[in-house]
Amino acid sequence: MPEADEVDEEEEMPLSLRLSIADTLTLGNATCGFMAVYFTTTGILIPHLTGSQETGMARHSAATAVILMLCAAVFDLFDGLVARKLRSSPMGAELDNLSDLISFGLAPAYFVLVYGMVADDAHQRVAAVGAIVVLLAVVLRLARFSCVTVPNGMFQGMPSPFGALTVVSIVLLELPFVATLLAILGTAWLMVSRVEYPKPRGRLAVAMLSWIVVSMGLLAAWAFDAPSGQLLLQTGCALQLVTGAVIPLFATARRVNNFRDNRREARAAQLP
Repeated sequence: MPEADEVDEEEEMPLSLRLSIADTLTLGNATCGFMAVYFTTTGILIPHLTGSQETGMARHSAATAVILMLCAAVFDLFDGLVARKLRSSPMGAELDNLSDLISFGLAPAYFVLVYGMVADDAHQRVAAVGAIVVLLAVVLRLARFSCVTVPNGMFQGMPSPFGALTVVSIVLLELPFVATLLAILGTAWLMVSRVEYPKPRGRLAVAMLSWIVVSMGLLAAWAFDAPSGQLLLQTGCALQLVTGAVIPLFATARRVNNFRDNRREARAAQLP
């Protein structure tokens, strides 16, 4: 009997395998990313391959896929907040990286790949190269995030959720193929660069959540062919691109000001 009790204790689930509330939100992130790939395939790629001319269905599916990526970003935002307020399981960080790879690596890269297959002026093989670059940029960015310690409150390189939404915004802008590809490659470079981006905390987290809600509304207006829906969507996509380019400038300006302040303090300390 004592031996049987020891076996039962060993068969109990260890604490490292018990999911916390934050881990559940992280799994919601991964689910949204997978469903984004599903809607991109069934609503855009398959109708194109079968010769269907239902542009409305493709527009609805594209909007649904992007909204799911936005939902994944919401899950990613809240799982970090919940993990800081409550506790996270020992595998929380690994789950977060794997989920981000699906939602912000695979899903946007697949979106670019399908864009290269269905757009009139796109080149499929070149678009496939762009999609691979996006995927590898997210892989490298997530791996570096796990290994490199950065200043508190800052990210090194564009965060993968922000990068994924920027890539998708570039595609939805419907620019010429060369301009689209260059913008996508530039976004991939920002994700693996050393450019600093602030972490979404406090007011910035509220602003990010508000922007996600606004973006969902713009996508819904576009999907249901609301008046000026196309213009509203393109305006939102353009703002996403401008924000991605402007935010690092604020971080750089702050670093320059800190450097100048330190030099002034050093000079003042040297004076008799």
